[in-house]
Amino acid sequence: MSQPKIDPLVIAISSRALFNLSESHRVFEEEGLDAYQRYQIAHEDEPLEPGDAFHLVQKLLNLNELLEESPVQVILLSRNSADTGLRIFNSIQHYDLDISRAAFSGGDSPYRYISAFNSHLFLSTDGVDVRRALELGVAAATILPSKTTPQREILKIAFDGDAVLFSDDSEKIYKNSGLEAFTANELEAANEPLSGGPFKPVLAALQQIQMAFPPGESPLRTCLVTARAAPAHERVVRTLRAWNIRIDESLFLGGLDKGEFLSAFDADVFFDDQEGHCESARNHVATGHVPHGISNI
Repeated sequence: MSQPKIDPLVIAISSRALFNLSESHRVFEEEGLDAYQRYQIAHEDEPLEPGDAFHLVQKLLNLNELLEESPVQVILLSRNSADTGLRIFNSIQHYDLDISRAAFSGGDSPYRYISAFNSHLFLSTDGVDVRRALELGVAAATILPSKTTPQREILKIAFDGDAVLFSDDSEKIYKNSGLEAFTANELEAANEPLSGGPFKPVLAALQQIQMAFPPGESPLRTCLVTARAAPAHERVVRTLRAWNIRIDESLFLGGLDKGEFLSAFDADVFFDDQEGHCESARNHVATGHVPHGISNI
């Protein structure tokens, strides 16, 4: 039986998120562009070490081997020129990554190509580029260094709620008027679906991939990890129902530290808008900071 058609999840990733370019970047910072170009060309046959998002990308691309259609496309974006970027493509081939499309912007920011590639998600180590991508309406996160690498085959992705999957409308009430006003608003609006946040399309695309597998056999799991607690949980549940989006696991933590719970879920990556939550989470799992909403003004 043929599998349903899947609109691919398109992920744009910076070369410095995919590979560890710290040494060549040090050469650039200390010795300038000419020295950097000579360094990259001299070392172009030496594979780069994996970067902070490498293992996540590797697992996402592995999904392509399990379905008739390739549900994931990864686009490389780099400030390198094509000449100095040859080492990056050689490294892609070395690790047998299914990445064939790229934009080398020769020193300028490559963020302007994100929309042209119809990207759902942009991952980078450059917070400025990430903010610009979010302004274009594309989900984006700054990947933070983390030493954790789950070894299992199943891919697990965790999301914060407000300002990530959902808009920051309710979070604004909490920030401006406090918990009591926030709770009262969520009770009153329990039957009104929340507006979508920047990562809603990403979650929808992931669900489409999950639905291509027989029930109970998907190699992909999603989790909502939110500081909300009862009774503010009801609006979240009803929102996901209204969107016709299913999420595998939901953790309503009522302000508890998220790190231990993310470790228990064994997430490959966690996306959150608040820097404090991200700093805690990165000690347990790979983490992407989403500089969106009132917490990042």
